Amino acid sequence: MSSRATGSTPSLISRRQRGQRPWTHDALVSLPARTTSPLVELARRGVLALLLVAFIVLLVYLDRNAYTDSHDGEVTLVDAIYYATVTITTTGYGDITPITPHSRILNAVLVTPLRIMFLVLLVGTTLQVLANEGRRIFLDSRWRKHMRNHVVVVGYGTKGRSAVDTLEANGCNPAQIVVIDGRGTAVSDANIRGYAAIEGDATRREVLRRAEIIKAREVIITLDRDDSAILVTLTVRQLNPSAHVVVAVREEDNASLLRQSGANAVITSSEAVGRLLGLSATSPNLGTVIEDLLSSREGLEVGERQVTRDEVGLNPGQVEGERVIAVVRNRTLRRFYDPTVAKLETGDQVVVVRHAAEQP
Repeated sequence: MSSRATGSTPSLISRRQRGQRPWTHDALVSLPARTTSPLVELARRGVLALLLVAFIVLLVYLDRNAYTDSHDGEVTLVDAIYYATVTITTTGYGDITPITPHSRILNAVLVTPLRIMFLVLLVGTTLQVLANEGRRIFLDSRWRKHMRNHVVVVGYGTKGRSAVDTLEANGCNPAQIVVIDGRGTAVSDANIRGYAAIEGDATRREVLRRAEIIKAREVIITLDRDDSAILVTLTVRQLNPSAHVVVAVREEDNASLLRQSGANAVITSSEAVGRLLGLSATSPNLGTVIEDLLSSREGLEVGERQVTRDEVGLNPGQVEGERVIAVVRNRTLRRFYDPTVAKLETGDQVVVVRHAAEQP
């Protein structure tokens, strides 16, 4: 035992000499957590508690001659049930007591541990279940009460994570981002990164309602299947007609269907990646610049901001420190060379290219 404690056993020494690591927990499997409703959990624990009481009743009744009742001296089945309940709940009135040595030993060795097990099983864990469930309901209610004008991201894969990172890099509060995904691993990943997440199928209305989609300001849909994206877009638009909906679609042919379904912006992921690959092949420098624009927090950055007071009346090309590539006026996007935006006006928004370090 001592040599094992000091780590000098022959098997361990030989394992170290062979360059192998000693026994660790790396090979242990991580089993999925089984979740049940509070009522089912309480019912299961109640059945186990009844089994403990029944065992003590059987133990006392079979050995009833070793017990005495201060009332009539005899211990019946009713007395055994009574003794088991008052003993296991630590009430202990003392009217029924063990009188023989072996019955007292059985009470010390069996009944006392069962009494502790009963309290831990029924009382302690029941209070814990109720407290955790009550706390979860309270936090959920408070979250729903304060959640409005938030961003809902449907699908937390590669595109969804990139979209969320870009939102946060552009000043979006992480507490205002809600992720919906059908995979538990994706929900756990979103929680670790500090985002509220809901596990479920976003094509179902109740899942979208749980994300407070009715009060959402922005909805980003990044699903792997275009048919699911279309159905989610239709459902979102029906529940929230005013939200700004951006959808990623894999096939260009489905982009028109998504626009008809109510999407404000449709990004064709396959076409965009294919075009970037083609540009990188024919003109590596151009592909590098476009990839730099798409990346965040380094190199060049694309942004949109309000025109400042000092910039009113200037030509888009006269803006210093940034390169204006488009102007948004009256909710209409106009290119920088459009003669209608030759001079910037109050209320205009400009789409600019700037250094990532200068991003506000």
